[in-house]
Amino acid sequence: DDELQTDGNRSGHFQNGELALAATNEDVIRIIAAQLAEIGDQFDKEIQGRAVNDLVQHFLSEHLSTEELTQHMSRAVSELARCIPSDMEQEKVKLVLAMVLTKKIVNTVPSLLQHVFNTTVNYMNQQLHPYIVEMVSAVTR
Repeated sequence: DDELQTDGNRSGHFQNGELALAATNEDVIRIIAAQLAEIGDQFDKEIQGRAVNDLVQHFLSEHLSTEELTQHMSRAVSELARCIPSDMEQEKVKLVLAMVLTKKIVNTVPSLLQHVFNTTVNYMNQQLHPYIVEMVSAVTR
């Protein structure tokens, strides 16, 4: 039921439905997506293969729960956020890093797409939901 959109052409929603976006907000979402993609391109070069490979191994482990995988994602994002020098908000850095990590993991092992996507959405819901809502509402004001 969840869609992975990387080009900003369609808006998404959180699992709990709190961020069901109206068609009138799609332009806003496209603008935000373009800005995040640009930042992601910059961060992409900074993420070392080891961080990606470590997460791939966790996702390939069949005995880890969704919550444990979300914790591994959270830890990896936090560690990378500390290593990447940036003058932007930590929440934005973490949001972009989570998306870039998701992309890199899926590019490494495409069969993990659904599992990694669901974990990333879970991470964003748990850790970044208020920031995402604020970011969207700030642009629509």
